[in-house]
Amino acid sequence: MTSREQFLAVMEHSPPDRVPSWELGIWPQTQDRWIAEGMPEDKRLGDWFTGADAGRDNTVGLDVREFVPVHMGMSPPFEHRVIEKTDRYEVIQDGSGILRKALVEGSVRGGRASMDQYLRFPVETVADLRELKKRYDPADMARYPADWRESVAGWNDRDHVLILGRNCCTGFYGVARAWMGTENLCLAIHDDPALCAEMFEFIADFVIEVTTPIVEAVEFDYFNFFEDMAFKSGPLMSPRSFRELVFPHYRRAIDHLKRHGVRYVSLDSDGNTETLIPQFLEMGVDVHWPFERAADMDPVRIKAEYGRDLRIWGGIDKREIARGPDAIDRALLELAPLIDGGGFIPALDHTFPPDISWPNFCHYIEQKQRLIEGRLAA
Repeated sequence: MTSREQFLAVMEHSPPDRVPSWELGIWPQTQDRWIAEGMPEDKRLGDWFTGADAGRDNTVGLDVREFVPVHMGMSPPFEHRVIEKTDRYEVIQDGSGILRKALVEGSVRGGRASMDQYLRFPVETVADLRELKKRYDPADMARYPADWRESVAGWNDRDHVLILGRNCCTGFYGVARAWMGTENLCLAIHDDPALCAEMFEFIADFVIEVTTPIVEAVEFDYFNFFEDMAFKSGPLMSPRSFRELVFPHYRRAIDHLKRHGVRYVSLDSDGNTETLIPQFLEMGVDVHWPFERAADMDPVRIKAEYGRDLRIWGGIDKREIARGPDAIDRALLELAPLIDGGGFIPALDHTFPPDISWPNFCHYIEQKQRLIEGRLAA
């Protein structure tokens, strides 16, 4: 089977010859640790998410996914400005218009060792939002790859998975949070629902308009919405607020994508989103990921509850991979029934952090290969 045939079989709960092998990526600090621990030169991979590097030399067996980069962010972006810089930190205005304070200490090739401190966001009022909308012209042809029409025939005759947009290209809560900040958005949902409704309506209109030219020409395998709308014990929106403010616009966007041949829709959020899963499915989401285990997102339990209606990607506890071979074997073995049942693609529940050693990673990759081929047994 081709990698696309394997993917489609898993998504339809049919038996493939093996399940696809995907991973999200690694921290730069992790790669430096692995190099120090003896990672060979030919295994120093870069682009794990698309599988492009891994697919070329197959050093860790990842499958190629192709993302067609339709730009759904600000165009033009804000000017990137350094406001203040010391040996320890810098204060910057980034391209999204966010004023942030970031530690320089511990950074590796641009990868921060800690979260930034957010000082100001571009949207505080309705007037700010309406000014920001000027940076989201869906008719801007620079949003599409320059030669995309010449690529249509090849895209429609492919043996790998083809995705519309980059992984983190857009969302609803996720985009609104980037405009307002988490705390400000949570307050606005309660105090200024009219502002929130205008944001979510605009996001849906923009997604529909900007994707229309390309979905009319290409049949994509999936489209991903990036949200990160939950913390460890629950979502950052109540189910009632989600139903009233977000659900109708999500439904419009998903209906548009599927009506134009996008086969599946995935929704990416860390944290515990379990109380929102019924609404995700009702509005047309097919896949939820990455099922963060530290947030009690148990793929075995939740898949049993929703059956074929819910596909799951991820679900491998990154904390267990750091604990050594026995813990790795247990973490993978508990997922074996999901491999047999279909609708599940195992992967780490985030990027590989630097507490995972090179020997533990190698053991994980070897055992995960046995898992996706149905050869892992107690």
